[in-house]
Amino acid sequence: MAKKVLLLGLAAVFVFSLSGCTTMHKNDALEIQGLRNKVSALEAQLKERDDELNSLREASVKGGEYEAGAGEAKQQADARQIQTALKNAGYYQGTVDGKLGKKTRRAVREFQKANNLPVDGKVGRNTWVILKDYLDKKVK
Repeated sequence: MAKKVLLLGLAAVFVFSLSGCTTMHKNDALEIQGLRNKVSALEAQLKERDDELNSLREASVKGGEYEAGAGEAKQQADARQIQTALKNAGYYQGTVDGKLGKKTRRAVREFQKANNLPVDGKVGRNTWVILKDYLDKKVK
C-alpha cells in the first residue's frame, strides 16, 4: 500500500511538473511576442525620426542650392559661394565663413530687393541665376 501511495505521489509530481512547463512556455511565447511588438514600434518611431531629419537636412540645404530645370545642368551654390558672390556684388561685408547666418540672409534680402526678386532671404533658383554672375567679378 505504501508503494502505491509513493508511486501515485511520484506520478502526481511528474504530471504537475509537466503542466508547469507548458504554462511557462506559453508565458515565454507571450513575452517574446510582446517584445517583438515593442521592437516593431521602436523601429517605426526610428524611421519617422530619420524621415524628419532628412526633411530638415533637405530644407537647410535648399537655402544654398537649387536644382536646375529640364535641359540645364544641375547647379549648386554652397554657403561660401553665396557669401563670395554677395561680397563681390557689394552686399555682404562679413567674413566668408560658409555659414548662412543673419548677416548673409540680410545681404541676400538686400540683393533680392535691388534685383526686383521676391524678398525672402533664401537663395533659390531665380536669385542664384543672377547672383552667380558675381562669383568671379567684383562690382565694388
